[in-house]
Amino acid sequence: MIVDTETRLIAPHGGVLVDRTGERPDDLDALERISLTSRELSDLELLAGGALSPLEGFMGRHDYESVLESMRLVNGLPWALPVCLAVVEAPRADRVALVDPSGAPVAVLEVDDVYEYDKEREAQQAFRTTDVAHPGVRRLYDQSPLYVAGRVTVFDLPGAAFPELAKTPAETRAEFSARGWRRVVGFQTRNPIHRAHEYLTKVALETVDGLLIHPLVGDTKSDDVPAATRVECYRVLLDGYYPSDRVVLSAFPAAMRYAGPREAIWHAICRKNYGCSHFIVGRDHAGVGDYYGTYDAQLVFDEFEAHELDIEPMFFEHSFWCRTCGSMASAKTCPHDREQHVFLSGTKVREMLGNGELPPVEFSRPEVARVLIDAYR
Repeated sequence: MIVDTETRLIAPHGGVLVDRTGERPDDLDALERISLTSRELSDLELLAGGALSPLEGFMGRHDYESVLESMRLVNGLPWALPVCLAVVEAPRADRVALVDPSGAPVAVLEVDDVYEYDKEREAQQAFRTTDVAHPGVRRLYDQSPLYVAGRVTVFDLPGAAFPELAKTPAETRAEFSARGWRRVVGFQTRNPIHRAHEYLTKVALETVDGLLIHPLVGDTKSDDVPAATRVECYRVLLDGYYPSDRVVLSAFPAAMRYAGPREAIWHAICRKNYGCSHFIVGRDHAGVGDYYGTYDAQLVFDEFEAHELDIEPMFFEHSFWCRTCGSMASAKTCPHDREQHVFLSGTKVREMLGNGELPPVEFSRPEVARVLIDAYR
């Protein structure tokens, strides 16, 4: 593991934490404007703070092609998903203003390249499917036909949805260092944390100095639990069931791609930039529907040499409460048959919550369930 000798934390991806924030230019009003979607705005925020280090802007064609073909940038550094900006037509100047969906300027892009791309090919490579029912594929097919590439300078972003949780990679690294942490495990989530997730995060925490609970708060599917509800679930759970000196809760401003295996690699690299030395990968990480195998997001790490990513994945199987064991367990630790396991489908849980019923304590902490009940009502 490559270590930042000043902080003793893992070094950022590529060795340097990028900072693409800067001053508002004097000639801003004279610049041609490109409007960003909410997903592209999330990418811009990640670029600004260095979460996508070593990227300094939206990808050019050579990095784009290399990532699709080999999950590497042109320089050989591992990278799993395109980070691109789609436009209807090529800009007429070599500098353009980027504006948020409301029309407010937020950044300037230095135009290096404009290129066509094959949407069906990108879908197959990035998502392993061209099925328009896949939310990532559908979003890709709805994009404009060209990509514009170049370095960005970000001078303004909309206020964070959860300002008290909005920590840049530099800020999480500073907090880890202040706590004396060196080995930090990151946990990506877009769902409330039930007993199974609590179990695997605590098992991971037994082996490291600290835990980063890092919920994704950008765009998700319409039927996912809203970010505000999820964040409240995290807060009540951390208040009652985790040691406060061993856990940091922070928001990850990315949008979901639902790219399964490739997104697991991408999520791990991002958390490396936030200062995590380890990253939890459970069943069907970043998956949707039946597009990926249950553990494909773990198997994809085998496509890289040992320690090449530097951040170490921690793989977990599906966990559950076993009535006979009287504890949380997984298939690796429990010898009993499924009849002894407390398992509820997502449909059943939603039905119970909608009826104001608390799921069994073996499945969900009552405090979490109450937050969800209030939201469903």
